Amino acid sequence: MDFTFIRHGHGEHLNDYPNRLNTLHPSLTEYGKFQVTQLRNEITMDPDDLVLVSPTTRTIETATIIKNGMDFIISPLVGPRMFPQNPELPFLACDHILSKTEITDLYGDTEILDFNLDCWKEGINRIEQDIFEGYAARLLEWIGKSYKKIVIISHDGTITNFRILLGEKGLTKNDFLGEAGVYRMSL
Repeated sequence: MDFTFIRHGHGEHLNDYPNRLNTLHPSLTEYGKFQVTQLRNEITMDPDDLVLVSPTTRTIETATIIKNGMDFIISPLVGPRMFPQNPELPFLACDHILSKTEITDLYGDTEILDFNLDCWKEGINRIEQDIFEGYAARLLEWIGKSYKKIVIISHDGTITNFRILLGEKGLTKNDFLGEAGVYRMSL
């Protein structure tokens, strides 16, 4: 099974950093759209690949550009997640996820995967590690051997958390992907 992790392109919340981190539902900037368009030329995806996308505007826009008309699934289980966890840090508005209603209103009948878990209020950003690991295990069990290639379009901290859950050791913030960055791993 092959995993491809993709970080969203440059978002509006990164303009005038760190002063705009409390921008609610930031979109990609024109530069971010350019980054992702360039990335689309480097990424090959088949219609049978599973593509899971965080429920934020910038990741959904990234997926829309990369997938170029093909379907993807939006899931709070790959939403923003702080790395490393520090409950004393403030919850940033840029990491608030879109609600199911907002997703339906903005993106039509795009499929949503949540296993009916109570993870829509704050997503997975600040939940305790053992709860996150349980959610992630459920997601990985659902993926099972049904898909050869899994693409997750998400955020730097989330990608790092999943890489650790999939067996990598010793990761730090220095291992974060840059904007529109890609990381591949085979299991």
